[in-house]
Amino acid sequence: MSSDSPPDLSNEVPEKIQEAARMCREILAQTPDDLTYLQLMGIIECKLGRPAESEVWFRKCLALDPDAPEILCNYALALLMRKDFAGATALLERAIEIKPDFTLALQHLGNTLRDSGKTVEAVRVYERVLVLKPDDRDTLYSLATLAKDHGRLPEARSCCERALAKDPSNPFWINNLGTVLYMMGDYYRAAVCYRKALELHPQNPDALNNLSVLAHELGAFEQAVDYGRRALALRPAYPEALANLANALKDTGKPEEAIELLRRAARLNDNDPEIRHNLSVALLAAGRFEEGWPLFEARWETRHLKHRHRNYPRPLWRGEAKEGSILFLYHEQGMGDTLQFCRYAPMAAARGLRVVLEVPQPLARLMKTLEGVEIVTAAPQEPVAFAFHCPLMSLPWAMDTRFETIPNSGPYLKADEKEVLEWRKKLAPLVSNKPRVGLVWAGNPRRHTPSLAMTDRRRSIAPEMLTPLVKNTNIQFFSLQKEGPKPPEALGLIDLMDECDDFAATAALIANLDLVITVDTAVAHLAGALGKPVWMLNRFDTCWRWQRRSEKTPWYSTMRLFHQPEAGDWASVIARVATELAGIEPNPMFIL
Repeated sequence: MSSDSPPDLSNEVPEKIQEAARMCREILAQTPDDLTYLQLMGIIECKLGRPAESEVWFRKCLALDPDAPEILCNYALALLMRKDFAGATALLERAIEIKPDFTLALQHLGNTLRDSGKTVEAVRVYERVLVLKPDDRDTLYSLATLAKDHGRLPEARSCCERALAKDPSNPFWINNLGTVLYMMGDYYRAAVCYRKALELHPQNPDALNNLSVLAHELGAFEQAVDYGRRALALRPAYPEALANLANALKDTGKPEEAIELLRRAARLNDNDPEIRHNLSVALLAAGRFEEGWPLFEARWETRHLKHRHRNYPRPLWRGEAKEGSILFLYHEQGMGDTLQFCRYAPMAAARGLRVVLEVPQPLARLMKTLEGVEIVTAAPQEPVAFAFHCPLMSLPWAMDTRFETIPNSGPYLKADEKEVLEWRKKLAPLVSNKPRVGLVWAGNPRRHTPSLAMTDRRRSIAPEMLTPLVKNTNIQFFSLQKEGPKPPEALGLIDLMDECDDFAATAALIANLDLVITVDTAVAHLAGALGKPVWMLNRFDTCWRWQRRSEKTPWYSTMRLFHQPEAGDWASVIARVATELAGIEPNPMFIL
């Protein structure tokens, strides 16, 4: 027994749906077993947001015709309204078993599996749809989205290109292809796609928002602000555009305006961890630590860090004084972050805890100089048992740090005295009584993540740009650059970094220098933690920790910041540093 397809009510207004319901009830009063109108009542109740009532009608339908695939499919949609993924899956699989080429049921099954977290199974179902309907754009979009979200970018690109082969002037698909290309790091072709989508649909807020993101990554911050404002003019309640505009404003030195936009974005979508994390960074950049640190915990839900989250059964430490309890602290992001926030480990020990610290191997030996740390292990070597745990960048929150109370009582890491002496003897024949200055010009390129790679490009400089510094023949310059190619011979740097196997060795070398000049890298934190004078060449879109208030930072008393006055303007920064270097005097302790 089968039934006719019920009429499509997808575009009907509520008044017409109510009228349709009234008519159905009148017909069913006369013919209570009419499958068409029984099914229509189930659909109507779904449209009116009443899934329980809808299910009653579909059960009546199935009592009359248990093998009707269309009824099974519609019943499944009613179950999905209350998130009954298992029930919906069973009904859809039954419908497909009866009618294997039922593409609508296959699409709904793919969506159900996707929404219930069964992405591998969802992909298989979507691929079955494409065998039946090779150019089905909804399915291609679903496949592209799944592939994109799981890092399978070539697959996502293929889906977009297949859709565009059928409809080459579709701005929606052109924009989606641009997003995939952007995620692959192909910024030029991404920009071409976004501009083409905008040309085809000038009132397209999505393309404008994407252009804003791309301009921001490329360091064109004012252009990013302009695109963001244009996107919001077209769609004011657009949380992603609000957040992206806020990031651009923060990086042009307007954190307060950024905070307000991010609060608006959060009100529109308070479940988005990216927005909450961006808000935390804006608050920290404004020095509003009391609000910023708790929100900073949202970083563990973001796409960049959620795979690193350690979900231990033991409680997260929140600053409790627990005499004799073991506290496990661990590295989470960059080397510089670990060097900056390990300062809190002795403070935890002062509260009676036995501190175990896990860090990457290159930091392990140096970290053993931290006071109060009982055990230092090289990752990944977790202790057998511990009472509390805390990632290092959550320690400021645990310690209730305010801008005014940043712990900075002096050096908290030390170079090994024996190694310092060995380096001193090694350097003696190389340098007379000239001041010794170490140089670092580039950070970790982080090519695995295009957005992080672009940040590194903005913070790093070509070594040749240091030429105005090394022209000062009254100073002996050393390379402290560990990663990347060797410095050009024309710079005349002494490069001994091949002899530095870890940060402890680098620390001993730095102890024999008068000054470190570096871009925003781990060496800046290392020099600051050692109490060595350090001049940091800071990009225009400064990291939240450096802010823009002055050339000083409360994180390191021996650090001086040289900020870019405009995005990309390293020349003026280098010129200022060259002028300041003219006043450097030799340190008598290094005259042997």
